[in-house]
Amino acid sequence: MLVKAAVLNKIGLPPPYATSRPLEIVDLDLAPPGRGEVLVRIRAAGLCHSDLSVIDGSRPRPTPMALGHEAAGIVEALGEFVTDLAVGDHVVLVFVPSCGRCGPCAAGRPALCEPGAKANGAGTLLSGERRLSFRAEPINHHLGVSAFGDHAVVARESCVKIDPEPLFGCAVLTGVGAVVNTARVEPGCSVAVVGLGGVGLSAVLGARVAGARQIVAVDLSDEKLAFARALGATHLVNAGAPDAVQTIRGLTGGGVEIAFDMAGAVPALELAYAATARGGTTVTAGLIAFVSIGFRHIWAYRERVKAGAPASPVATEKASTPSLSAISGLISSSVISGTSMRSCDSLTSVSATSSMAAAGRSR
Repeated sequence: MLVKAAVLNKIGLPPPYATSRPLEIVDLDLAPPGRGEVLVRIRAAGLCHSDLSVIDGSRPRPTPMALGHEAAGIVEALGEFVTDLAVGDHVVLVFVPSCGRCGPCAAGRPALCEPGAKANGAGTLLSGERRLSFRAEPINHHLGVSAFGDHAVVARESCVKIDPEPLFGCAVLTGVGAVVNTARVEPGCSVAVVGLGGVGLSAVLGARVAGARQIVAVDLSDEKLAFARALGATHLVNAGAPDAVQTIRGLTGGGVEIAFDMAGAVPALELAYAATARGGTTVTAGLIAFVSIGFRHIWAYRERVKAGAPASPVATEKASTPSLSAISGLISSSVISGTSMRSCDSLTSVSATSSMAAAGRSR
C-alpha cells in the first residue's frame, strides 16, 4: 500500500529548518505485516525533542529514515502468529520493542532490551526487516515506529493495547517518573525543577504529589513560571537572572535536596547541579551531548548524579508510583483556563533507570 510519510534524507542540515527543510513528505510503499507484526493506522503522533536530535545529528540514525516514534492508532491488519490483538483494537506504540528473552528483559528492564536496541540502531523492525521503501529502495524505520505517516507496520512488541480513552503523554510519565521513581522524593523534601516544558511541568506535579515542602520552578520564560505556580510550585526563579543560583540557595537554606534538569541543555544541568545542596541529588532527563562535572567535587561533598535510561526515568515499581487519578486530579484542578500542557521536550516511555556514578548528584 502507498502511505504518506515524513522522510529525513540527510542529518545535520542547519537551522532554520523552514529554509533547509530536512524533512520531505513523500509517498512510500508499505509492505504488509510479516510474522509477528501489525499494521496500524496512525491517529495521533507526538513531535518530541528526540526527533529533533535525529534531525540535527546529535543522535545519528541511518538515512533515509521515516521519522516519528510516539504514536497512537488503530490496528488494521495482523501478521502471522499475532493472536492477542484484533483488527479495530486501539494501541499506543512503544519505541523500545522488548523481546522478553534477553538478559535485561529477563531482569525486568525491558527498556534496555538488547535485540530492540540493535534493531533501533539499524533502522529495522525487531525482526530485522524493513517494510518501507521508495522506488524499490529501502527506507529505515525510526525506533521501530516511523509514526510520521498515515500508517505504520510495527513489531507486535511495539504495540500496547489500550482502552479508547484519553491518555497521559510521555511528558507526564517522564517528569513524574523522575520525581517518584528515579529521585524518590519524600514528603518534606526541597526540590528545584529547571526547565518548564511538558516534562518539567510534570515534574512539578510529581513533586507536589510526593509532598515536597519547597518546589522551586526555574525557567527563562515568565509565562511558564506563572504556569508552574498554578501547578504547585512554591517559588519561582528566572534562569536568566545573574544571581539565579544564589537566589535558589537563599530560598532553600543552602540549596535544594534534589534538583531536576528537564531542559536537556548544558547550562540547565549546570544550574541544577550548582543549586543542589551538599549531599544532595541532581537528576536529569534531558538529552545532553556532553557536560563536564568535577567528580572530585562530587566525591568530596558526597553528592549524586543520576540519569534516566535512554527511554525514560520511569521505573516499574508500582508501590512508589502515585495513582493516575491523583495526578489527573492535580492537572484538572490546577491548569489555567485556556492553557494546556504541551509536550514533549525530553524523553519518553515507561522504563528503567540507570545511574551515572556511585558517588554524585542524582539526575
